[in-house]
Amino acid sequence: MFRRMQTDRLLVWILRAGATVAALVMLLILMFLLFESWPALTGLPLMRFVTDASWHPLESAYHLMPMLLGTLLASIGALMLAVPLGLASAVFIVFFAPRHLATLYKRLIELLAGIPSVVFGFWGLTTLAPLINEWHPPGASLLAAVLVLTLMVLPMITLTAYTAFAAVPEELLRNAAALGLSRWGMVAGVALPAARNGIFAGIILAAARALGETMAVLMVAGNVVQYPESIFDPVRTLAANIALEMAYAMDDHRAVLFVSGLLLMVLVMLLSMLAGLLERHGHA
Repeated sequence: MFRRMQTDRLLVWILRAGATVAALVMLLILMFLLFESWPALTGLPLMRFVTDASWHPLESAYHLMPMLLGTLLASIGALMLAVPLGLASAVFIVFFAPRHLATLYKRLIELLAGIPSVVFGFWGLTTLAPLINEWHPPGASLLAAVLVLTLMVLPMITLTAYTAFAAVPEELLRNAAALGLSRWGMVAGVALPAARNGIFAGIILAAARALGETMAVLMVAGNVVQYPESIFDPVRTLAANIALEMAYAMDDHRAVLFVSGLLLMVLVMLLSMLAGLLERHGHA
């Protein structure tokens, strides 16, 4: 018993140390972004990021809103497609598919999760964009970015929802079956409410990845800084803009790119806060 208590205490200290290191890393990243973006935050009026005529750093024009809008539209569009598909996939694996088919389908989803983002981007550039171009030029567009991001975040939503459904107590499902509920009735009335916290966590993680995705979006979105009038228009996201211009950026241009990174960090932090609020509401 004494050895077991010592082991438990050691494990607690290891977990605390790991959590502290993770928190410190996040804090250091935030401080680094603030330090590098400080010249722009203090030397330039913040309204210029909204009111400047366009994004032309060499002419000291730093309009970030088209890229912020492109980032949000691509991420929201991807989630609108990936969330129902991911939930449907998880429900199929856990509740409807035969065991051997469920195992095979889950392995395929895990394989999809392991594909590098540049491969998705390469496929989108060589296959998806030309197909969209035949439908509505130019092909490289917001629609292409949404579809590629959908494929990238779909496995994360599916696997987290699968884990949440698998963790639903078997007794709840048996009681629902004893009450005469159909299989879909058990899913909609018992499994979904019981697994909602895990499902929300997966959606938040997927949203964070979609917001920060760089290479695949850079390859298929068209990289034109503009407000899109339709899903067929090219866009540029904040992350893609950083990747494109950081290599040669200097002075205020470089600092504004770090402001873009800080803005992405704030968006992810807001998502994390939203997840915490939803979890508290779920336990209330």
